[in-house]
Amino acid sequence: MTDFLADAPSSAASRPSDSAGLSFTKGHGTGNDFLLTLDPEGTAPTDVSFVAALCDRNRGIGADGYIRAVRSATLPEGRALLQTEPDAEWFMDYRNGDGSVSEMCGNGVRVFAHFLLAKGVAALPDGGALAIGTRAGVKRVTRSGNGYAVDMGPWEFIFPDAAVARGMDSLVGIGGLDVDRPALSISMGNPHTVVALAEHAELDRTELYRAPAVRPVPPAGTNVELVVPSDPLVGDDGVGRLRMRVHERGVGETQSCGTGACAAAAATRYWAGEGAPAQWLVSVPGGVVGVTFFDGPDGREHVQLSGPAVLVADGVLLPTG
Repeated sequence: MTDFLADAPSSAASRPSDSAGLSFTKGHGTGNDFLLTLDPEGTAPTDVSFVAALCDRNRGIGADGYIRAVRSATLPEGRALLQTEPDAEWFMDYRNGDGSVSEMCGNGVRVFAHFLLAKGVAALPDGGALAIGTRAGVKRVTRSGNGYAVDMGPWEFIFPDAAVARGMDSLVGIGGLDVDRPALSISMGNPHTVVALAEHAELDRTELYRAPAVRPVPPAGTNVELVVPSDPLVGDDGVGRLRMRVHERGVGETQSCGTGACAAAAATRYWAGEGAPAQWLVSVPGGVVGVTFFDGPDGREHVQLSGPAVLVADGVLLPTG
């Protein structure tokens, strides 16, 4: 660990102070893993090189992302949310594994809520909801049978004219497949490009260690989900099912992506047409998450994501010197 910190930036602004290491918790949601730190005043390091070194799986601790639990009042984005959502005391300040800032993370929100509860700084009574500030707005977390459920807010097309006219809006070149595939771009507060494949064999042989080539690319870049719908698509229980792999922007292939599962279900449901179910189970390499579509209080169709959240270990980065 000392070697890792020796490789990290040495300025006082970009690393923990020499007098005290940075306390962290390792957690995951269906294999999508994070390093979380309780940072009420927003003083923990966030620079790109520090986060990338921390999340490096060989020289650091290793994670898909880095999450600071910051009081909303300490960040400009958080203060803006508090104007209309005063109960969003905590803000999920999320960085991808390469150090880049991301709007939010669906699996990360569940793990973040579980982390706050474990640290005793928030409460979530049965039947209640915990408001979490993110760069994609306030997300409300409730308890569910398999962990936590999150109202992810409304979904929408990134390129609506093409999506409605043709059912696709882009082409994606994917390693391991001979020809580019049509795709549909969905926003869940962060961008996704969903590709439907015909066979599990195709899904298995795709190479997601490098980013697929997307044309056109959404303005903020994109995550790419590859999906194989079940056959039959809807089971006797009325629930739709699909299998998914994902390449996450700023990370690479991950075991799971919560917002990606929501986008994949939204795209598949749109392709399926009238009569497609509101409830879906999405199988990812790290497990299964639930996705449910419902009418939101704003009159738009919202998406609920449900799944487990696990805290693995607590630790402290050793100071240098």
